[in-house]
Amino acid sequence: MRLWSVHPSLLDRQALVACWREGLLAQSVIGKQSGGYSNHPQLVRFRECDDPMVSLGAFLSAIVDEADARGYRFAREKIVGRGAVPPIPLAEGQLAYEWGHLLAKLRVRSPDRAAELDSRVLPPAHPVFTVVPGPIAPWERPLG
Repeated sequence: MRLWSVHPSLLDRQALVACWREGLLAQSVIGKQSGGYSNHPQLVRFRECDDPMVSLGAFLSAIVDEADARGYRFAREKIVGRGAVPPIPLAEGQLAYEWGHLLAKLRVRSPDRAAELDSRVLPPAHPVFTVVPGPIAPWERPLG
């Protein structure tokens, strides 16, 4: 499961669709204490919010907004949590890690898109997050 911290406009089609599906999965398990994916590290930052379902709903809303802008049809009505939320802190180190992870994926499956984006030092974050100084998140499981 990868709930991307980078702005949805930077995701290729595969990442955007996967983020939507995984976000819906996260929504279905966020309130549970056990079962599949209930302890997934990607859910930690949403569980730490005052209202995890509304925070996850805000995350998913931005994904749907991007899908709408591209002419895709994501079912906005599947979003359970609705409402305004304060920005979720996102450490620069976490954003940088995810950016590198996404670029590596794009180099394989969408090399033209990766070439367009490689020059960015640090991308804009997903609108639900506010970037703050700091390292990679303690819940992250870095590859390699």
